[in-house]
Amino acid sequence: MNEVSAFVSQYGEFVLFAIVFVEQIGLPLPAVSILLAAGALAGAGKIDLTGAIVLPVIACLAGDLIWYELGRRRGRRVLNLLCRISLEPDSCVRRTENFFTRHGVRSLVLAKFIPGLSTLAPALAGLFRISMQRFLLYNGLGAVLWTLAFIIPGYLLSDQIERLAEETGRLGLWLAFFFGAGIAAYLAYKFLHRQLLLRKLRIARITAEELKRMMDNGHEFKVVDLRGALDHEADPYTIPGALRMTAEELEQRHHEIPRHQDVILFCACPNEATAAKMALLLRSKGITRVRPLLGGIDAWREKDFPVEALTVVEVSTPAETN
Repeated sequence: MNEVSAFVSQYGEFVLFAIVFVEQIGLPLPAVSILLAAGALAGAGKIDLTGAIVLPVIACLAGDLIWYELGRRRGRRVLNLLCRISLEPDSCVRRTENFFTRHGVRSLVLAKFIPGLSTLAPALAGLFRISMQRFLLYNGLGAVLWTLAFIIPGYLLSDQIERLAEETGRLGLWLAFFFGAGIAAYLAYKFLHRQLLLRKLRIARITAEELKRMMDNGHEFKVVDLRGALDHEADPYTIPGALRMTAEELEQRHHEIPRHQDVILFCACPNEATAAKMALLLRSKGITRVRPLLGGIDAWREKDFPVEALTVVEVSTPAETN
């Protein structure tokens, strides 16, 4: 922490604003450490406490407004892009939308404290047309609470943090080595796990053209639409005859899926990874003729293949939830 404190002390408010802003954009910078250091420096009288609070809040709002506008203007493509660059791309879209469904616009407050969701929540707010006024209110509240959650402890524990920083400095090389090794091991595990899943996925996938030929030839099959309620509200169309069943419901409702037919799964996630996971789950339940659809509903539509309108069940949308 002593290096971080010296860095913030030397370059002041500009560094505080820049690091928080870039972290909110999506780059993995140590914004929490910077906030703690800024609080400790404010407690030591080296920087202004008001500026240490106001600047990170403005940086949060600036970064989040960018993703809000991109989500509003570019839709799901922005959400998928964010998920592709995250550490958990396979469940990213589904996890974020489930969180948004449960908590509504309050997600903008809570998401600041949940790794991986802080950047996604503003984009999803734009995607589902939450008004600018409500976005600024709830997102601003989240930015203030998040900033205070780290500035205030740093301010109150300024002396202890400085002593801890001195002790850490003596062991800095070893601590940096073990910390770096732990991060590298975690990233390697996530990479290998994802590669194994994608290998299984490449072997099993079916293309939109293959599915259309099956449909034209009268082949018996069942398509399962794994998208959630928010996806259906945003895009109320599906492949003709598809059974609607979310990934969370699949384990309990798998008995509704015929065992004697080919089963095609599709979702709204990047690389059809959720569909691949659900295919593996169904195989463990004895449904062996199951394959994910390459490219999902987007690939089906790109070929101008037929779709049918959904009767969307009324749910409380994020824009309507207080």
